[in-house]
Amino acid sequence: MIEEIRITSLGVIESSRLELGPGLTVVTGETGAGKTMVVTALGLLLGGRADTGAVRTGAKQARVEGVVDLRRLPSTVAGVEDAGGEVEDDTVVLARNVAAEGRSRAFVGGAAVPVTTLAAVAEPLVAVHGQSDQHRLLQPRAQRDAVDRFGGAPLAALLETYRDLYRRLGETSAELEEVTTSARERAREADLLRFGLGEVEAVSPEPGEDAQLAAEEARLGHADTIRVAVEQARDALSSETGAPDALGTTAVARTALESVREHDPEVAGLADRLAEITYLLSDLAADVSSYATGVDVDPNRLAAVSERRAALTALTRKYGDTVEEVLAWAERSAERLLDLDGTDERIADLTAERNRLTAALLEAADALSAARTEAGTRLAAAVTEELHLLAMPHARLEVSVTPVAPAPHGADDVALLLAANTGSDARPLAKGASGGELSRVMLGLEVVLADTDTVPTFVFDEVDAGVGGAAAVEVGRRLAALARSAQVLVVTHLPQVAAYADRHVVVTKASDGSVTSSGLTVLDDAGREKELSRMLAGLADSDTARAHARELLDVAQGAREPARGTRRD
Repeated sequence: MIEEIRITSLGVIESSRLELGPGLTVVTGETGAGKTMVVTALGLLLGGRADTGAVRTGAKQARVEGVVDLRRLPSTVAGVEDAGGEVEDDTVVLARNVAAEGRSRAFVGGAAVPVTTLAAVAEPLVAVHGQSDQHRLLQPRAQRDAVDRFGGAPLAALLETYRDLYRRLGETSAELEEVTTSARERAREADLLRFGLGEVEAVSPEPGEDAQLAAEEARLGHADTIRVAVEQARDALSSETGAPDALGTTAVARTALESVREHDPEVAGLADRLAEITYLLSDLAADVSSYATGVDVDPNRLAAVSERRAALTALTRKYGDTVEEVLAWAERSAERLLDLDGTDERIADLTAERNRLTAALLEAADALSAARTEAGTRLAAAVTEELHLLAMPHARLEVSVTPVAPAPHGADDVALLLAANTGSDARPLAKGASGGELSRVMLGLEVVLADTDTVPTFVFDEVDAGVGGAAAVEVGRRLAALARSAQVLVVTHLPQVAAYADRHVVVTKASDGSVTSSGLTVLDDAGREKELSRMLAGLADSDTARAHARELLDVAQGAREPARGTRRD
């Protein structure tokens, strides 16, 4: 429940504080005084779009604060805490700043939050209904939503089941169409993959084989040159013909140093190093000699290596830069080929799934239509009763549920039909309802649907437009009835409605000749009588209007007395 609203520099309101309580609160005032700014302020607190044009002329920013009692709203308490805000004494402060240059900031329990977070926290708190809702009620979607809301959780579960089946059927049908229409392309792709995998399989490359063969081909192609060079190196290291060689020269040098090593430690060190070199040269000479004997000029092997390399090059030219990439391509392609080869089986599976989902969807649609028909019958009876109480004693509301092709919302169209008088045929609201009648249908729906709603606060912005006389009295009576179970805030121009208020707030306008400002004042009994007189006759001090105002208040007081103590706070 909203306990208090504070408004600063919003429209014509310079600074106002409005204390709210349980029951019915009405807001009245002269035209242009700023009554609608109260609803605008609530819209900002609910995360609505910020309009910089609503910032009071000359002000840097507009600010709206709302103090909300959360004693019976544990889920909202959790939402505030999740947003980083604080709940103190079971209340939270929601706030919204709108700067004149266009920036908007939101706060939940003292924490700065995105506007979307404020909207998420505030959404369960208030249901706002304005004149635009009457026009929206003419739309098929709004009428269907009203029946679905009245159907409650059982109907919502059926609708969710239907929507899930509808989505899955759409996805399955789209995939089936894609697989079926692309069967030729898939077959062509499969043939190309088979050909490529056949080429790879025929060559059967091994990882790293291309590098190994390249080295071997280079060696075999230069075998004569390598052999001559190796033999020269072998003779230079260790000659078999007795010619001077490295080993012989090193041996002579070693012998010379060994002969005098005992005379000088430094010479001994040189002799040891030379001995080490001699051993290394000996090993190297043996390795070179061994390599020289192994160098083989084999034209057949060279041809085989060249041929193998050409086969590998043909693969790497098509399927990858290296043998490893070719093998990776082959692995991926084999998996893809399995998928492509299963096209016929996939088509069969998808067709069976589509048929199964279609049957399930039709069954779910029948169940949903039956639930809507049942809920529509009950809703029509309940709203018809409300219309009788709203000075339309012969009116009858009907709910038509007509089968259509399956759509995202179901396989039926839902329409509200109104027969305003005895003997008249029920016609669609857009064709058969005047403005006043539509207002009363709207209010009757809200009173009925209030029992299915969990929001603690209802706001009505001049939904009584087009209503007057006895019908206006009954509108006030029904709003008062709704206020027995919820907090109700009504912006109205009808004294018959205002008379039923538990709390009457008037928006007063003052002007210094250049700047107009408005304030919110809670009226006492005398103030209410004066304001109702103004609303009745346009003359606050008219004795006749005052007498009529007192009569209205007495009638409303008598109607409200039995309900006291039953209202939800």
